[in-house]
Amino acid sequence: MFGIEPGLFNDDRLARALDAIAPHLEHGAGTVGARAIAEFGIDVSRLHWDMTSMSVHGAYPAEGQDEDVPVIGYGHPKDQCIDLKQAQAGLAVCADGGIPVHVRIFDGSAAEVSQVVGAMKEMKDLRTMAGTRDFLMVADSKLVPYSNVAALLTAGVQFIAPAPAAQVKDEVYAALDLTRATTVDWVPGRDAGKAAAQRESYRVLEDIHTLKGARKSDPELTVRRILVHSTANAAGQQAARDTA
Repeated sequence: MFGIEPGLFNDDRLARALDAIAPHLEHGAGTVGARAIAEFGIDVSRLHWDMTSMSVHGAYPAEGQDEDVPVIGYGHPKDQCIDLKQAQAGLAVCADGGIPVHVRIFDGSAAEVSQVVGAMKEMKDLRTMAGTRDFLMVADSKLVPYSNVAALLTAGVQFIAPAPAAQVKDEVYAALDLTRATTVDWVPGRDAGKAAAQRESYRVLEDIHTLKGARKSDPELTVRRILVHSTANAAGQQAARDTA
């Protein structure tokens, strides 16, 4: 009656549209992100990067999937559903308003630790398009392995991430002198209404941390390390020891 092709209204229409967009997705998303940054004056000097997994039900055989797009497969799911295959997504959110400005989809089997450098380069491009000089990348402990730190230092990117527990030996903590630590002038929001003696407090020490590569020829890398003591964490760990 309206002269419109019936196929435009069937159940596969959305899937066909997504297939048509897929080859241009990264360029399109990057262009939209850069335009939004310029249009609304979003500050992208500090970006928080993390990955998550999305478990799926179904067989999803590898031989039937398009290799030009992320492949659904087994990996290390965040929801611990190890019997299900998954896809993964990486998201960069700016500290200014918590606005997502960059997203990328990864194979289900992709190792999270090996995606950091690629994300860093793409976010640097985004920052350059936005005309921002400074850039701070904030991530979890997957950021800290030697290869990632080497790439970040080479690129001149500032970063902050928690050090994996295995990188800081027990004797380092045992040797710390809390009397030399600096008390942080900050109160958690949950303690704002409490008396001073009941508030959680933090003390910090700073030193230099050295990372060594797997090969003898790898140069040693040095980064600033900040060690934080929390009275609430200390009390919780003491209670756990007393219970044990």
